[in-house]
Amino acid sequence: MTGHVEDMAAVEGMEDMAGVADVADVEARRVAEVVPGAGGVRGPDAVPGVDGVRVRQAIRVPDELVRSQTKYNGEAGRAFVAGLPERAEEFLDRWGLRVTGPSMYGMASLVLPVVRDADGARAALKMQLLDEETEGEPVGLRVWDGAGAVRLLDHDGATGTMLLERLDEARPLSAVEDTDEALGIVAGLLARLVAAPAPEGLRRLGDIAAGMVAEVPAAAARLDADDAAVLRDCAAAVREVVGEPGDRLLHWDLHFGNVLAGEREPWLAIDPKPLAGDPGFELLPALMDRFDPERLLWRFDLLAEVVGDRRRAAAWTLGRVLQNGLWDVEDGEPGLDEEQVELARMLLARRT
Repeated sequence: MTGHVEDMAAVEGMEDMAGVADVADVEARRVAEVVPGAGGVRGPDAVPGVDGVRVRQAIRVPDELVRSQTKYNGEAGRAFVAGLPERAEEFLDRWGLRVTGPSMYGMASLVLPVVRDADGARAALKMQLLDEETEGEPVGLRVWDGAGAVRLLDHDGATGTMLLERLDEARPLSAVEDTDEALGIVAGLLARLVAAPAPEGLRRLGDIAAGMVAEVPAAAARLDADDAAVLRDCAAAVREVVGEPGDRLLHWDLHFGNVLAGEREPWLAIDPKPLAGDPGFELLPALMDRFDPERLLWRFDLLAEVVGDRRRAAAWTLGRVLQNGLWDVEDGEPGLDEEQVELARMLLARRT
């Protein structure tokens, strides 16, 4: 899924993931097929049966995942979801896994809770369509090696399928009621994640920013005067920093829903869409969690202190508003997101 769809699905599960029950099926292996309105794609995975004989169990790929993949990825998305049961079976066999609970899913991935037969270790099998965002996920996870993020246990480069450390999908950071406490946890994880330099081969913020600035005139022409002015002001802020886009390893989607409780550490980040760039580009997702205009600048300052330079952090946060605004225009939205516009105006007022 390329570009503007932020995959809110956690790697191992999160609050806005709906669990879909796996349906037992001891019949012979089925050919995967799309079943609109009846659980999406259905097909077999393998689980241990009586006396070690492996029997077949159906995997359901939910309609929501079918719809999102079809909407954003067309035929490639349909082929992806149609092939998920076969892919699941392949990697359950290849990596010696068995499914232990309901499937979990988001807009771009299907996740199966599993255990490894070899050692009984709990893990999560994540399957997603390869694109310019998702292909960087195993790269980033390898660099972090569990420091602030879920640990990568195995990976297939051809399909992007990953075996991940199992976290507690029932305990996302979004379940923590105290917003300041939750934001402090995000700040601590952010500091650890951006401490790592980005490896070669990832998307680069400098290229992304230059492309965004070039799109502004055409996009602004499709907005009303107020939103167009915000878009242009955000672009002006980005122009000031685009020559120094940074070289840190960024998560890109660090918010309360993409942090889960773990066993080896209290909290770990999941579902990164890594790129190389300035840490200031990381702040917006967490700022939009439980939007509160009265606390917004305090929250921004807390996160900006972690990344070091408040003015650059403001410019790159405006860049993130610009990115989302351009996607809104591309998607035919009538205007920019009102909450993000409010944040942008607050930050822009500070710069004058």
